[in-house]
Order: sequence, then C-alpha cells, then structure tokens
Amino acid sequence: FETIAIILCLLKDNLFFLFNFSYIGSAIALGLFLYQNQYVYARRVVQLLVGCYMFLFLGIILKENMQIEGFWYYLFMGTFSGATIHYVVAKIIGPLFFGRGWCGYACWHAMIFDLLPYPSSYSPRKKIGFIRYITFSLSFLLVVSLFIFNVNHKQTLLFIYFIIGNIVYYLTGILLALYFKDNRAFCKYICPVTVFLKPMSYFSILRIHYDQNKCISCNQCINVCPMNVDMKNNSRKRINGTECILCNECVKICPTQALK
Repeated sequence: FETIAIILCLLKDNLFFLFNFSYIGSAIALGLFLYQNQYVYARRVVQLLVGCYMFLFLGIILKENMQIEGFWYYLFMGTFSGATIHYVVAKIIGPLFFGRGWCGYACWHAMIFDLLPYPSSYSPRKKIGFIRYITFSLSFLLVVSLFIFNVNHKQTLLFIYFIIGNIVYYLTGILLALYFKDNRAFCKYICPVTVFLKPMSYFSILRIHYDQNKCISCNQCINVCPMNVDMKNNSRKRINGTECILCNECVKICPTQALK
C-alpha cells in the first residue's frame, strides 16, 4: 500500500494519495501486529479504522461516492478519481493478490454486520445468489440514466445516491442477517461488488491452505466460517472458495494447526 501511495502521489502530483494509501496500509499493518500478538479483535480494529475512514471521511466529508455507483460515474466521466482507484486496487486488480480481503477487513457495511449476533452460518446456502447480478445491473443503469437523460447536478445526485444507497444497504443487510440468522447474508446474496470480487478471487495468491495430514476431521473450521467455505479442500474449486474473506477464524479455531 505504501508503494501504491508513493507511485500515485508522484503520477498525480497529489499528496492526498500519499496520505490515503499510507493510512490504509498502516491500519492493516496495525491489525497484523495485533493478530500476531493474539489480540482477539485485531480484524475488528482494521475494519473500524478503514471502514469509518472511507465511509465518514471520503464519503460523507469529502462527498465522494465510494459505492459502485461512484465507480460507474467517474469511469464514464473519464476521471481518475478516488472511487475509481479504490475499485481498481481493492476490488478488481487487488483480489488477484489478496482475494476477498476487502470484505473481511475494510468494508464499511460488513464492519456493522459483523457486530450482529450470528457470526457463523450453520444453515445451507439459499439459492438466491442471482440477486447480486440484479443489484449490479441496477447500479449500472442508475448511473447510465444520468447521462442518457442529461440530468443536471449529477455530482449532487451522486452524493444523494451514496447516502440513500448506504441506508438501504445497512437496513437490508441487518434485516437479512436477523431473518437468516447469518451476519453475512447481504454479502452472499445481495452485494453488487461481489460480481467483481468473485471471479478475481479465484486466482488469489493469498489463500488459506489446508494440511490433510494434520486434520482430525472435527469440522470446526467449516462450522465457524462466516462464508460457508469448505476449508478442508485446497482446490481453487472448493465450495464457496471465491468467498473466503481471510478472516482467519478457521485458522484460529483449528486444534491441530492444519490450516495456515
């Protein structure tokens, strides 16, 4: 992240990028330090530091739509904005290196959902994952309509989209979590960003690895996984493999250290 910070700062001649990515990198470094020192809430610390920064500072104070609508808008405008860079780094190119790490450590929606009372999902997956493609398409059409109908005050509307969109996402995510008894129900079925994340995460370099020789088949790793990933399989085709958020709950609970 520090490398990205320096490169963008030099290319764009803008100190903001140096601050932005240095801050995010520092938050992650702090989380890793806390994790190595066995602090239980290490990941939560990163979630709050990065999630609140992106939602409150970038989104509310600087009024930059960091949702997928913002990405579409700035992409169509041909503007190399914070939202565009954010999507490229965290959700399009980044997952090739760190998979769904964004979902586990930085998402401002998930940082709230993870506080709800159902961190592990024991129920089978519901066959409603197609909804994510509907929300993805709607977000695209919502922004395209601004240009087709040449709507005035697009920037103001984009900020309104950001506020309303987040309210809808939070309410939907909380209600789904309570209904399905699954904190991550929104992430599994509704979130439009996963359309980018899932295919790229398939090739992720950073993955949880399984050692069959150490496994005693207690299935604690499967029971504790918030995303229903079959951790007892090293194949990239393992069940829900593209949805691993690198939360390391499986690693922490494994009694024989069969997961790393």
